Amino acid sequence: MQRGVDKPVEDINKIKSNPQGGKAFGRQLKVQESDLDRIGAEFKRHNTHVEDELLEKYKQKFMLYDRNHNGELGLDEVKFMMEKLGQPKTHLELKKMIAQVDKTGSGTIEYVEFLEMMFGKSNSILRTILMFEDMAKEKEAPKGLPPRRSLADLP
Repeated sequence: MQRGVDKPVEDINKIKSNPQGGKAFGRQLKVQESDLDRIGAEFKRHNTHVEDELLEKYKQKFMLYDRNHNGELGLDEVKFMMEKLGQPKTHLELKKMIAQVDKTGSGTIEYVEFLEMMFGKSNSILRTILMFEDMAKEKEAPKGLPPRRSLADLP
């Protein structure tokens, strides 16, 4: 029997449909990024106060948390995002957060709704948490020896 030649057909199909990398996955990400750029440009055309740097930053955040790359943040993706930010929420809290932002009634946060949340005047819970994401990250511990202390430094 030859090694690796007689693989079952279902194994080959699993390999072909694996979204864990490769050229197809890269093309999918580029298509998603171009779609989000187009939506962002349309959003910017209707909202003149939008800055390009912030738009790019929010696009990258959206792509980071849109794990299935369908252009929407579903319940599981919002749950993953909140856990990554150190703010785990219950199922009902997540549904309430999505309902605050979801204008189409789809039960998900589409990219346009995400941009409206981030640039809008209303202060949703999700927006507040995303704005302070950097504060949730642990600060790097100082390197080297600690500074010398004397008795005068004591309270």
